[in-house]
Amino acid sequence: MSKDAYIHKLLPGNPGSPLVFAFHGTGGDENQLIGFARELVPGATVVSPRGDVSEMGATRFFRRTGEGVYDMDDLARATAKMAGFVKAHIEAEKPSAVYALGYSNGANILASVLFAASDVFDATALMHPLIPFAPDVKGSLAGRRVLITAGRRDPICPPGITSRLDSYLRDAGADVRLEWHEGGHEVRPNEIEAAKQFFAKTEQGQ
Repeated sequence: MSKDAYIHKLLPGNPGSPLVFAFHGTGGDENQLIGFARELVPGATVVSPRGDVSEMGATRFFRRTGEGVYDMDDLARATAKMAGFVKAHIEAEKPSAVYALGYSNGANILASVLFAASDVFDATALMHPLIPFAPDVKGSLAGRRVLITAGRRDPICPPGITSRLDSYLRDAGADVRLEWHEGGHEVRPNEIEAAKQFFAKTEQGQ
């Protein structure tokens, strides 16, 4: 496990505050969501890694062979590497709680880490995830809070696959909230508000 396995930014927070991981979408970098994460959880320490895969110049966390077709071997590699990175930062920071958010490709690597290491995150926000496979959840997600946000007309993440992910997570014991909007792959204001409320209620123990 290494805190430096990925190029990343760390935004220090208040002593004893939660630790929030922020995972960017395809073509983004460590700057894309770091400010948003701090806005969602004021005072938190934020860690935002940069994906280590390039797809025609666009940064990602794992390879794919086509739209919605994942290189599963590379996803397994990336998941193990990211889980180690996350655990190393948790060990170093010793936070009061561990949260994470990801958008698009970032939501996908976050979900994959959640499946592989179900005890790592207390709460996760998956914004427009696309999980086109049945996950093998290691352990139980009982007591873990998950927010999924999605667009009903998202050409990249079809609503049926989003609903299936919702079912997978519930079956694994997670406390899931699903927030929809009527658009596509873009993030809309109701998603941002849902994420703010989600983390605020998590902080309050509700």
